[in-house]
Amino acid sequence: MKRILMIAVIAALLCGTVSAQIHRVAQMNVEQIRALDKQKTVVILPGGVLEEHGPHLPSFTDGYSNEWLTQKLAEAIVEHPGWAVLVFPIIPLGHAGGNEIGGKYVFPGTYSIRRTTLRAVFMDLATELGEQGFRRIFVMHGHGSPFHNQMLDQAGDYFRDTYGGSMVNLHGLEPTAEQLAKLKLTPPNLNLSESERKEIGGMDEHAGFQETSRLIFLRPDLVNPIYRTLPPVAANNPVELFKAAKVPNWLGYIGSPRLATAAYGARLQQYRAMQNNALAIAILDGLDEREIPRYADFMMNDKTVLRELEGATKYEVEVERKQRNWMKKKGIE
Repeated sequence: MKRILMIAVIAALLCGTVSAQIHRVAQMNVEQIRALDKQKTVVILPGGVLEEHGPHLPSFTDGYSNEWLTQKLAEAIVEHPGWAVLVFPIIPLGHAGGNEIGGKYVFPGTYSIRRTTLRAVFMDLATELGEQGFRRIFVMHGHGSPFHNQMLDQAGDYFRDTYGGSMVNLHGLEPTAEQLAKLKLTPPNLNLSESERKEIGGMDEHAGFQETSRLIFLRPDLVNPIYRTLPPVAANNPVELFKAAKVPNWLGYIGSPRLATAAYGARLQQYRAMQNNALAIAILDGLDEREIPRYADFMMNDKTVLRELEGATKYEVEVERKQRNWMKKKGIE
C-alpha cells in the first residue's frame, strides 16, 4: 500500500513539474513573461479556420483538432530536457474554406480572410516575438488550403531571415517515406475493407471519413447524427475532387462520413500528434525543417489545382478592390 502511495505521489509531482513548464501567455503578466528564458522557450501559435464542414460538423472543426494537438505538442516539448513552452490563445482566422473547392466563394459557416491578411497577421506576430527575443515558434494550424499553408510558410521564412530562428508551420510539412522511417513513424492501419476504401475514395479531403472520425473522438457533442445517413462523395484525384464539389446542391463534404467512428478518430488524431511531436523534437534537436518537403509546394506544382484556384484568386482581388474603393471614398489611407 505504501509503495502504491509513493508511486502516486511521484507521478503527481512529475505531472505538476510538466504543467509548470507549460505557460499560457493570456494568463501571464509582464514580469512573468519577461522572466522566461527566450532561448529555451518554444512558442506555439495554434489556429483554426472557421469554414463549413457540411451538415454534420461544426465550422470550428479544424480548431478543435488543433487545440488538442497543441496540448499534446506542449506536453512532448516540456518532457524534452531544458525546454519550456509558451502557448498562445487559438487564432480563429484562416484562408479559404472547403467550399472554394467547388468555386463557391460564399457559403454558410465559412468566414475566411484574404491570404495576404493571414500572412500579415503571422508576420506581425513573428515580428513581436522576434523583437522580444523568442527564437523557436511552431504554428499549429492544420488546414488543407494550399494558399493558406503557403502564407504560413512565408511568415516562417520571414522570421528565419529576419531573426535567425525558426517558425515552422508543422502541418505544412510533408515528410517523405524515408524521413518518416527515420522518425520511426508508421501511419496507422485502419483495417478498412476494400469496399470501404473505395467508398471513402483516395482524396478524403474535407468533412469526410477522417475529419468526422476525429470530431466524434474529440467533440461528439458537436457532431450531428445525420452523418450516419449521408451518401458518400468519393474522389480519387484532383479532377474528381473539384468536379464533385461543383455540383449545384453539394452538401459541403468529400468522402464518406457515415463510416466514421470514435475509434478511428482516436487512431488518426494520435498519429497526427505523434508526427507533429516527432518533427518538432527533431527540429529542436537541430533538424533543418527546410529539408522536409512542403505541402504548399507540392500542391502548387499540380496544374489542375492551380487552374481551379484561379477563380478564388480573382474573387480575392475583387474583395480587396471593393474594400479599397470604400476606403478611398472615405479618405482613409
